[in-house]
Amino acid sequence: MPAHSHTRRDLGATKDSASVEIQLPWWAIALPAIAFAALLLLILNPADAHAASGEPVVTHLLERIQETVFRTAP
Repeated sequence: MPAHSHTRRDLGATKDSASVEIQLPWWAIALPAIAFAALLLLILNPADAHAASGEPVVTHLLERIQETVFRTAP
């Protein structure tokens, strides 16, 4: 069952008939602005951006696979 879209039209307006008014929800503006501000703060103060500590699991797994492949290869 298709959903019906609701459009707002001001019949008394004297605007050009080819113009389109776009209305964005508040989060469509707020979320990119917050992400931009967070990335800007990380660039300005990189000392606060800590890398993950501990053993890199992916690298360790790939080394194990490589050892196994080379050990079983003739």
